[in-house]
Amino acid sequence: MSCGDPHETECGEVLDHLYEFLDNEMPEGDCVKLRVHFDECSPCFEKYGLEQAIKALIKRSCGCDDTPTDLRAKVLARIDSIRTQRSGEVDTSVIEVSSVSVEVTVDGTAGHGSAVATAE
Repeated sequence: MSCGDPHETECGEVLDHLYEFLDNEMPEGDCVKLRVHFDECSPCFEKYGLEQAIKALIKRSCGCDDTPTDLRAKVLARIDSIRTQRSGEVDTSVIEVSSVSVEVTVDGTAGHGSAVATAE
C-alpha cells in the first residue's frame, strides 16, 4: 500500500511495523516516525485505524475468555523443549509460566486471522 507521495518513512516500512506500534512494542523514536507518517499518509492512517478498531473489537469480545488447557500445555511443552535444547549452553535462566494469554489478530484486507500465544 502506498499513497504515491514521497515520505521520510516508506509506507511499506510503516505497515511492516504497524502491529509493533499498535502493541506499544516500539522505541519512542520509531513511534514518532510512524505518527508523522500517519499525519501525512491517509491510506496508511486508514489501515492503522482499521487494525486498531479490529484489535479493540476482539479485546472486547474475547478478552475475558479463559486460556484453553491444551494451549497452555503446548506452550509449557515448547518451553521445556527449548530448555532441553539449551541445557548444554551457558544460559541457565529459569522460565516460569504463571499464565498464558491469547491474542487474536485479524487481517482486515484478506479476511484471514491468526492466533498468537504468549507466556507471561
